[in-house]
Amino acid sequence: MKNMLAQGWRPVLVIILLLILWEISSRLLDIPTWLLPSPTEIAREGVTSWANYQHHLFSTTKLSVIGFVIGVSVGLLIAVILHLLPTVRQAFYPLLILSQNIPIIVLAPLLVIWFGFGVLPKVLIITLVCFFPIAVATLDGFRQTNQELLHYMRMAGATKGQIFRKLELPHALPSIFSGLKISATYSVMGAVISEWLGANQGIGVYMTLAQSSFRTDRVFVAIVFIMILCLVFFGLIIALEKLLIKWRATEGE
Repeated sequence: MKNMLAQGWRPVLVIILLLILWEISSRLLDIPTWLLPSPTEIAREGVTSWANYQHHLFSTTKLSVIGFVIGVSVGLLIAVILHLLPTVRQAFYPLLILSQNIPIIVLAPLLVIWFGFGVLPKVLIITLVCFFPIAVATLDGFRQTNQELLHYMRMAGATKGQIFRKLELPHALPSIFSGLKISATYSVMGAVISEWLGANQGIGVYMTLAQSSFRTDRVFVAIVFIMILCLVFFGLIIALEKLLIKWRATEGE
């Protein structure tokens, strides 16, 4: 913990210096607010307009959480099936990779045409961007299982289910949490993209309205809250990781 605090001040200092440089440049060069607002103008807009966009923020948070939970569940299920059934993995793993070569911005309008403007197409978009990192990371974690321990358990007469529950799954937890961290940030991005394509509320809608009215300060407010939301999700995953993988924390110390 002390090491994290000792190292954490450096990026904070860099961010503060960049904000100061941004503020000074905006004032000295007299940059118009509609082109590039200063950090103080962005902060002022974020505080004074809270009532105008708080429901957008809550809507995006709710959508991100729902899509993240479904995407992670689908990703874990796919990873377990592909791991336990090698024949299925050989047949479907290439399709799993090909699914990520389709741009979401192209696929999203099709989902809207097929499923309308409700919640379903938005959740599907978030699921599509979330399931792949967790599925690939989990499969890699399964493959990195200690072969000596695996051989020992087979020699001891352990069943395939016992090997999976007591060796392979615990061994893959660090990789699973690595995939969760990536998926957590992707879920927010997926939610914003889905809101761009058709929604009544959300940070994506707020950003689109601000951009069309040349309120660049509001666009930056939306960007700041997207970053904060991603950091909160990321921090929660790290806290859960430290809670569940205590042996890893002990080794690090």
